[in-house]
Amino acid sequence: MRKTVLVTAIVVFSNVAGNFSLSWGVKHAGAGTFALLSPWVILGIALLIVWTLARMALLSWADLSFVLPVTSAGYVLTALVGKFFLNEQITIERWAGTVLIMLGVILVGATDPSTAEKRS
Repeated sequence: MRKTVLVTAIVVFSNVAGNFSLSWGVKHAGAGTFALLSPWVILGIALLIVWTLARMALLSWADLSFVLPVTSAGYVLTALVGKFFLNEQITIERWAGTVLIMLGVILVGATDPSTAEKRS
């Protein structure tokens, strides 16, 4: 259970940080520069590689029906990062959707991550 919590946190935070880095790097690339060579873009790509590998590991020992809803907490954090660090305007409808995602994460997070041992 401890490794599931740790890897879930890695999946969520590497996704949020990777997407933030990509967005920041592309939006702040200087005129006439190739955004792909920006250190922020490179960091974003590296973090999203970590996200992919951690998610694969998590899926190898936890149910898909647990992993996808719980890791969707990243959507909530991404909305907050967009609002407070990228100065994005978020409508009331998007905030309402974000709250619904949070409620779903709480409900699914309260369950056992794997039903494999219960199937036999």
